[in-house]
Amino acid sequence: MSASAVHSLWTTAAEPISKIDAPKIEYAQLSPTLIVIGAAVVGVLIEAFVPRKSRYYAQVFVAVVALAAAFSAVVALAAGGYGTTKAHIAAMGAIAVDGPALFLQGTILLAGILGVFTFAERRLDPQAHGNRVDAFAAQASAVPGSDTEKAAVKAGFTTTEVFPLLLFAISGMLVFPSANDLLTLFVALEVFSLPLYLLCAVARRKRLMSQEAAVKYFLLGAFASAFTLFGIALLYGYAGSVSYATIAHVVDGTVTNVDPALAGTMGNDVLLLIGTALVVMGLLFKVGAVPFHMWTPDVYQGAPTPVTGFMAAATKVAAFGALLRLLYVVLPGLRWDWRPVMWAVAVVTMLGGAIVAITQTDIKRLLAYSSIAHAGFILAGVIATSPDGVSSVLFYLGAYSFVTIGAFAVVTLVRDAGGEATHLSKWAGLGRRSPLVAAVFAVFLLAFAGIPLTSGFAGKFAVFKAAAEGGAGALVVVGVISSAIAAFFYIRVIVLMFFSEPKPEGPTVAVPSPLTMTAIAAGVAVTLVLGVAPQYFLNLASQAGVFVR
Repeated sequence: MSASAVHSLWTTAAEPISKIDAPKIEYAQLSPTLIVIGAAVVGVLIEAFVPRKSRYYAQVFVAVVALAAAFSAVVALAAGGYGTTKAHIAAMGAIAVDGPALFLQGTILLAGILGVFTFAERRLDPQAHGNRVDAFAAQASAVPGSDTEKAAVKAGFTTTEVFPLLLFAISGMLVFPSANDLLTLFVALEVFSLPLYLLCAVARRKRLMSQEAAVKYFLLGAFASAFTLFGIALLYGYAGSVSYATIAHVVDGTVTNVDPALAGTMGNDVLLLIGTALVVMGLLFKVGAVPFHMWTPDVYQGAPTPVTGFMAAATKVAAFGALLRLLYVVLPGLRWDWRPVMWAVAVVTMLGGAIVAITQTDIKRLLAYSSIAHAGFILAGVIATSPDGVSSVLFYLGAYSFVTIGAFAVVTLVRDAGGEATHLSKWAGLGRRSPLVAAVFAVFLLAFAGIPLTSGFAGKFAVFKAAAEGGAGALVVVGVISSAIAAFFYIRVIVLMFFSEPKPEGPTVAVPSPLTMTAIAAGVAVTLVLGVAPQYFLNLASQAGVFVR
């Protein structure tokens, strides 16, 4: 090739470039997420600049104020019609502002506020060297049992970094169900996963078990993220775009302007099916559905109980929101392919969670398997592929998150010399020793079991009704059988608490500060209100159940 030919290659491209448009960001509509991220950054600065004595109070104050402000921003957006008539795609096509997004964001923020309350509890453990202690390690970097750790406990150190970590996790969870392209989805996944891996590792008691749980969660989570990213790459190869709307158009066959460079692979169904399978697999891992559930019992048991409660509630809400958006907005044209697979996953998840839970002897592992069974019940609503399916899932997630945080908050109260007494044998006779705590826990267990007049019944009824109307009657039968199996082990715990003799060396029930009392009281109130008068909230969920395309 001659020099002039090369020269012409360089010069012909140099036509006047049209000016690059500045990105258009709707800050007001993204305000809930921006407030939480801003507060998380402030939390990091507090760790750097505020004296150690004042950090705890500063962090709790910043976290609660930020989450309350973000929640009021969500309410303001919903009141301004952004959940219904003004629903649209914001931030250059990256974020959807619509009913399901706002409903799930509100649920996550309320769960986050209760999570901060349980994180901030400092009255349950006896004082160490005259200092009040919380559920988190005195110095997370110290080797468990080492002199450094003993010195940190003696000096009264506390890991106040848990509050900014919690806020970062919540900010990722707010973006996750509202992401409108696959890259935003992946970034949000990582933003809320990484803080959770860390939070699982910082328990004050049983530190080695806590660190083991965090490593398991981190390794399995890294695999799940890799699968998700590989699936995103394949879907990009299939549609030539990571935008949900474009992928949906290519699936439907309604796409108009095709890039000639992509015409060869575009519309290749192998890429679509494998890519979808991998992305959905990553989301099912976060939800804790069988067969991607293996991390759940170990992590729930090993993590500090306040972290377990928050994670069990909020991660499910965020992940199911993302799963709904992916299946209903991007892949409605692929319904005949994904429904049978989801059927199978829902059946094994419901039955697997309920059957294995019967054999558990640790209360946290029992709640972990029960959360797996609940993931199966919620999947029944996802499979309905109808507006009722979406609204029933939203309602179930809202009800479930409060019950879960309340139940784990109660678990933190029952203690013996080694910290929390989580072995079921220790709970025998709790109803005689501390009738109020046992009664509250019984309310949560009855809600998990789906007994009428609790939120669990209203949620299950809504999900199963939507599934039956969507043509998944057989799935509802399996769901009812699983509920009956699950009810057995919930009621077994209630019988153990109220009809067994208390052991003389049994655990004590610690008196919590008003923070944990508020979290438990909110859980009980929501459980009973949604059980006795669910109609207003079902209407709210059905108004919020329409995705923007």
